[in-house]
Amino acid sequence: MTESTLVLSEFVTVRPVQNEADYRYALAEIEQLMGKVKRGTPEGARFEILLAMVEAYENEHYAIEMPDDPIGMIEFVLEQRGLMRKDLIPIMGSRQRVWEVMEKRRGLSKEMIRRLDAELGIPAAVLLQEYELYDKTA
Repeated sequence: MTESTLVLSEFVTVRPVQNEADYRYALAEIEQLMGKVKRGTPEGARFEILLAMVEAYENEHYAIEMPDDPIGMIEFVLEQRGLMRKDLIPIMGSRQRVWEVMEKRRGLSKEMIRRLDAELGIPAAVLLQEYELYDKTA
């Protein structure tokens, strides 16, 4: 062999993540290895492989679809935090205003966007996206 020949890494055995039991097992292993392994070691390689397999499993089985418009994002955040539309009254001004905005009859004002960003942590960049309002006369 010449000096330019690549040195192969040591073999690392891992169990594939194919179901919930495998997923839970891999998570437990990751937890045990976290902060205790060094990159470039067999344990480090095992850790990286487990992370990649868990991520792939989560993307397939636990994917969270992000809403495609500001109102969808507001609904998503409300649901995640266990809040209801009435909890938006202090942010939007009145029950009627909340209804109009959430039913896409009225657009978000700059002040509403500022408050949603500050109080619910919804980035203004998301809230500033254009979305279609329903015709009030229809």
